[in-house]
Amino acid sequence: MIDTGDTAWILTSTALVLFMTLPGLALFYGGLVQSKNILSVLMHCIAIACMASVIWFIAAYSLAFAEGNALIGGLSRFLLVGLTRDAVVDGTGIPESLFFMFQMTFAIITPALIVGAFVERIKFSAVLVFSGLWLIVVYAPVTHWVWGGGWLSGLGVLDFAGGIVVHLTAGVSALVIAWQLGPRPGFPDGVRPPHAPWLVMVGACMLWVGWFGFNAGSALAAGGDAAMAMLVTHMSAAVASLVWMVIEWVKYGKPSVVGLVTGTIAGLATITPASGFVGPAGGICLGLAGGVLCYIAVDVVKRRLRIDDSLDVLAVHGIGGLTGTLLAAFFATAALGGVGLADGATVASQFGVQVIGCVVTLIWSALASYVIIKITQATCGLRVPDEAMIDGLDYSTHGERGYSL
Repeated sequence: MIDTGDTAWILTSTALVLFMTLPGLALFYGGLVQSKNILSVLMHCIAIACMASVIWFIAAYSLAFAEGNALIGGLSRFLLVGLTRDAVVDGTGIPESLFFMFQMTFAIITPALIVGAFVERIKFSAVLVFSGLWLIVVYAPVTHWVWGGGWLSGLGVLDFAGGIVVHLTAGVSALVIAWQLGPRPGFPDGVRPPHAPWLVMVGACMLWVGWFGFNAGSALAAGGDAAMAMLVTHMSAAVASLVWMVIEWVKYGKPSVVGLVTGTIAGLATITPASGFVGPAGGICLGLAGGVLCYIAVDVVKRRLRIDDSLDVLAVHGIGGLTGTLLAAFFATAALGGVGLADGATVASQFGVQVIGCVVTLIWSALASYVIIKITQATCGLRVPDEAMIDGLDYSTHGERGYSL
């Protein structure tokens, strides 16, 4: 039977998660680039949203959630064949059409996160080819492994809202494409700072609000699990924001708006996989861990590895998702205020399962993304000419300008 209360909440959550990409992520990323590239970033986000919606409808939803084998779903929901208005998702009170829409918003934002790795220097055609293939080859299988009844689900991996499925896949893939694409001119010290920090803050706040649908909506019901997920999500974001601000304040003498809201996103990414399993103390501790580790990761990627992951997708989303996934094994325990581990599971055994899930996903995301990049490179190329970067992708690629000055 369809539960009207649960359905109303997931309808709201679906709108909130789409709000995260359009306009939240688009404005967050848009403010971080040079003014001559803002429209290209907005175009990347909205084009990916449209394309991912169609691919999800055609086959990706079926590959992720239809009954199949341990590695991939079947094609029983190809083109949503057989979907009726009164079909209800097993174990829930919501229509399958709504579940399809809710999960579609996850499939939209995940490849859109990768945009942050290649801004200001990639061909628009390459964005479309890479993102479309990535959704089918990387996102759909990993989603099936964790949420669609696949082999990681069978092992009992904990990933409430996407630490593995969303943030780790996107973060690792972002690092690979940034490495293959090469750095922007002047990287790392000569790259110009964000042109609109105020816009970054506006986008981050939209992401923060939308994230309540992302995490609390993943309960798939309006109840105590959703309420606690919302609470710990908010606290993790708040703590990580303060941690990042304090680190910058001590290190540079001035706390920045961009730094604070980057910490916000780090805290949100870190709590995501654990949000439905931990209590308030877990939310605080995960926010603290995410703020510190993600800040360190930014320096490691850009200064030590010297990879121009332009907007820190691996450092914020990949490391945040990894941290939250691993720490869920500890903070999900009843002793620390969580819901408790499965019968027969110990902290050590659960941690081992979490490690397996992260390592396998990391390897698959890296290898598959590398192959997809090579296919993209062979079909349409990756990098725009130097003169296009000088003019800015807004005008050289799209024939428009973000500002009339």
